[in-house]
Amino acid sequence: MPVANEPTRRPGVLGVHSVNRFVFSVPQIDEAKKFYESFGLEVRASGNRIDLYTYGHPHCWGSVYADGKPKRLQYISLGIFPDDERAFRERVRALGIGCEPHPLSDGAGIWLRDPDGVALQLVPAPKVSPSVKSVPSEEPAPPPGTGAAPNRSRATPVHPRRLSHVLRFSPDVPRMTAFCREVLGMGLSDTSRELIAFLHGVHGSDHHLVAFAKSDAPGLHHTSWDVGSVHEVGWGSESMRLAGYDKGWGVGRHVLGSNYFYYVRDPWGSFAEYSYDIDFVPAGVQWKNGDHPPEDSFYIWGPPCPDYFIQNHEGAGTAIEAAAHAA
Repeated sequence: MPVANEPTRRPGVLGVHSVNRFVFSVPQIDEAKKFYESFGLEVRASGNRIDLYTYGHPHCWGSVYADGKPKRLQYISLGIFPDDERAFRERVRALGIGCEPHPLSDGAGIWLRDPDGVALQLVPAPKVSPSVKSVPSEEPAPPPGTGAAPNRSRATPVHPRRLSHVLRFSPDVPRMTAFCREVLGMGLSDTSRELIAFLHGVHGSDHHLVAFAKSDAPGLHHTSWDVGSVHEVGWGSESMRLAGYDKGWGVGRHVLGSNYFYYVRDPWGSFAEYSYDIDFVPAGVQWKNGDHPPEDSFYIWGPPCPDYFIQNHEGAGTAIEAAAHAA
């Protein structure tokens, strides 16, 4: 299990601390329920909506609604410290970027639109991003003279421990990067030209809470979920194949973030990622960000990236194509 969060913050710095929740809509709720249950999440159904939990954690990480239309990102909820609400409210008002609460939301907190037109909720909430680096899952050592791997039929299901990050498509990655830094108070982790950018929470978070990849339109590319070992990344990929979800990318290891990964394609053309051992940026530590060439920063090892991995099904074009083709 992950190390428990400590209530930390970077003194004197105004910045969001967590991705509180992601919300998107899909044509049918039954296929969403089946996909996320197979992925290993606790799915709670309520009418035309499902809420996504990780087993043993009280927080709702995401909600998926059915509206009979193609998949669409609806809004992102970001957690802030209660003491920062007034300052954020004044900043949003001064910039003139406030908006009405999203109709699918509870209406709480501060509402604004980012430069891509996506609605954001800034809500006082507990910090659910990690405050220390997640540790490997504890697995008992096998007795001397016995193998460590279980029989295939006895392998336990993979259950992600928490949401790690959300990666979105954007037609203007530098513009979204500047917005996240100047308005939301995030820190820049790394970029690859104007193709992709990774941003972390300044109060302690994984290498990235959010990331943006170049495309022709906004959209959701993937949600990433922390698991406890490379075995769980691999067994997760095999479990999803056995459940009928045989398209994806991995197993491999990234350069930027350093995490081991497997992306499984969902029924709507986006992805859910099993992620293990991502880099961590402690509160108050200045991460040495850099701009990396695409051909040297996409992944260290793994199978070739499939063409469908870079498709934005909420727009007409593709994302991170140069990086994928150069790798």
